[in-house]
Amino acid sequence: MSEGGRTGAGAGAGAPAADRTHAVGLLAGVAAYTLWGFFPAFFPLLDPAGAVEILAHRIVWSLVVMALVLTVMRRWRELRAVDRASWGRILGAAVFVSANWGVYVYTVNSGRVTEAALGYTINPLVSVLLGVLLFRERLSRPQVWAVGLAVVAVGVLTAGYGHFPSLSVILALSFGMYGVMKKSLRVDPVVGMTGEVLVTAPFALALLVWMGAVGTGSFTAHGPGHAALLAASGLVTVVPLLLFAVAAQRIPLATVGMLQYIVPVLQMAWGIAVVGEHLDAVQWAGFALIWAAVIVFTAAGRRGRRRGGRSPHEPLPSRSDGARAGGSDGVVDPT
Repeated sequence: MSEGGRTGAGAGAGAPAADRTHAVGLLAGVAAYTLWGFFPAFFPLLDPAGAVEILAHRIVWSLVVMALVLTVMRRWRELRAVDRASWGRILGAAVFVSANWGVYVYTVNSGRVTEAALGYTINPLVSVLLGVLLFRERLSRPQVWAVGLAVVAVGVLTAGYGHFPSLSVILALSFGMYGVMKKSLRVDPVVGMTGEVLVTAPFALALLVWMGAVGTGSFTAHGPGHAALLAASGLVTVVPLLLFAVAAQRIPLATVGMLQYIVPVLQMAWGIAVVGEHLDAVQWAGFALIWAAVIVFTAAGRRGRRRGGRSPHEPLPSRSDGARAGGSDGVVDPT
């Protein structure tokens, strides 16, 4: 076979593999955000534990879950083999995701659920902009319009709340930066997630021990059911994060950002159907604009893939990224 024939065969074999990688990442992203969308059904069950105590329990029990996962998979050696630069990114991811967890629980437990939902609404915009600025991800013109429409939607929702949503902004920025750290981390998602809770668990455990010693902790004070729910927060925390890690390494950050709109929509549905909350006309208009933006963005991306070329929002090849992933041709390794 000629060199040209071999090259053509290799390109043909690579396309289905790339499609499978994209499909796995997309499914993982949808699953992660669906689970996060139903978090408001879980955290009220942890009362009377406060936000700080819940955060500490989430970290400690997440480490227990991940330790079991790594033991069953026999992958502790991979964690020990992580290089210093990757540990720096793991530490950064741990800091940002811990901040996000704590602020979210505080926001929900203080009765400001709408600000939490707005944070998840702003969140995708942050991811899209970070993807363009830091990873050179390209947007087609319709996708730029979709992002602009989403910006207008966030403005409408902010005006409806009547004040600057500082907690929403913190939620959006912290999780957006967590996505950046995961995007640039060339470590298996299971190993990376274990590292994230490992570096923060000593502080969380020390806090829980101190709270128990001074009598402010709730773990042993409200029966075995309450203790079991606090312990279950580890599993509830880990599963969507692992799915998110798989998605962030396999699909463009811009796509990850748009998938995040699943969360506020599900939270809105839960609030109306279960909690009985009321949305005024401004809030309905804001969510309608957001969904219009999602439809435009998604349709533009699918059109680009059907044409057989690079999707307009795929990341451009980077020589440094290729080297970091172990490649020699400057193409990013999606795994």
